[in-house]
Amino acid sequence: IAEANAFGAGGDLRLVPDPDSRISIRDDGQEQLRLYIADQTRTDGTSWGSCPRRMLTSTLSRLHAETGLNVVASFEHEFTLRGVDAGLPMTLGRLRAAEPFGGDLLALLEENGLQPECWIPEYGDAQYEITLRQAPALVAADRAVLLRELVRDLARRRGLAASFAPLAAPDATGNGLHIHLSLHDDEGRAALFDPHRRGRLSEAAERFCAGVLHHAAAVTAVTAGSPASHLRLQPHHWSAARAVLAERHREAMIRICPTVSFGSSDEAKQFNLEFRAADATSNPWLALGVIIAAGLEGMTGDLPAPTVHPETVGDDELLSAAPLNPDLESGLRALETDPVAAKWFDPDLLATYLAVKRAELAAVAGLDDDAVCARVADVY
Repeated sequence: IAEANAFGAGGDLRLVPDPDSRISIRDDGQEQLRLYIADQTRTDGTSWGSCPRRMLTSTLSRLHAETGLNVVASFEHEFTLRGVDAGLPMTLGRLRAAEPFGGDLLALLEENGLQPECWIPEYGDAQYEITLRQAPALVAADRAVLLRELVRDLARRRGLAASFAPLAAPDATGNGLHIHLSLHDDEGRAALFDPHRRGRLSEAAERFCAGVLHHAAAVTAVTAGSPASHLRLQPHHWSAARAVLAERHREAMIRICPTVSFGSSDEAKQFNLEFRAADATSNPWLALGVIIAAGLEGMTGDLPAPTVHPETVGDDELLSAAPLNPDLESGLRALETDPVAAKWFDPDLLATYLAVKRAELAAVAGLDDDAVCARVADVY
C-alpha cells in the first residue's frame, strides 16, 4: 500500500458494470468467464473523482462542450511472447511460431466485438503487434484494458507468458504503445485534415498538437510511467526522445500518419495523429485522458504554433528540440508542478497517482538498469 495516498481504511465504493463492455472467455466450447468494465462510484451512485475511467469521460465531455468535437482512437500494442521459438524478425516463420496462440487470439477478439485489424510478427525478440479498429475514445480505451488482459490470460492457458513491458533489458528492442486519434464533429466529419496547410493539419489539429507539445513533460509522466519507461525513449529506438511534431517520422512524439490516395480512399477520414511516447505500463484511460486534456489546452489557449517537421528532418534538428523526461521522478515533478496539468485530475487521484509511482521507484531503488527492466517486465 503506497504511503501518502489519499485513501485510508474508512469509506467504501461501488463497482457499476458497463453492460456494453461485456466480454466472454471460452475454451473447448465452454464459457469460463464473463468480464465487464466497471465505473467506480460512491455508495449513493454518484461519481467518484478518482475513478480513472471517469477522468477520461469527463475530459471528453469538456472537449465536446468547448469545441463541439469528439475523439476517435485506437491503441497499437506491442508485446513479447515468452515460450515460443520465435525465429527471425518480421517473418512468416515467426508468425507461425506463435500458433495456435495467434489464431486463438484473433478468434477471441472477433467473437467479443473488439474488431482486430492486424496481427503481425515484430522486430524485437519474440515480439508481436496487435491492433484493433478505431472506435470512440472511451470504447478504444476500454478495449486497450481488455486486450492486455485477454492476451495475458490466453498466453497462460497456452503455456506461454506475455509481457507488455517497455523493455526486457536496456539494450533490447522495446514494446511501444502507439495511441492514434482523430477529431470528428457530431456528424462524423473529420476535423484534423486540411490539405492546404502545413503538414495537412487543420488549424484545430495544429493547436491540439501545440498543447500536447507544451505539456509534454506532464503528459509523458502518465503515458510512460514506469521506472523503465525512460530507457526506451531514446534516440534511434523508433520511439520518441524529444517533444517533436513531424510528418511520417517514427521518432517524433506526435507523428502525422501517412494516408493513401489510390482507389476510392478518403484521405480526410484516414488522417490521424499518432502519439508515440507511450508504453503499456500506462493506464489507457489516464493516458488518453491527458493527451486530450493537453490538446484541449492548445485549442482553447494562446500557445505559439508548433514547428511541423518534414519526413526528411535530420537528427541534428530533432535533437535540438526539447528532450522528454530523463527519468520517471522528473516526469512526476513536472506533473505536480504544472499548474494546468494538475487541474486535469481530481486532487485525490493526482495525489494517489504520484504516491503509487513513487512507491514503484522506491521498490527498484539501488537496482541497475538490467534489474529495473526485469522487475518491470515481470509485473507487466
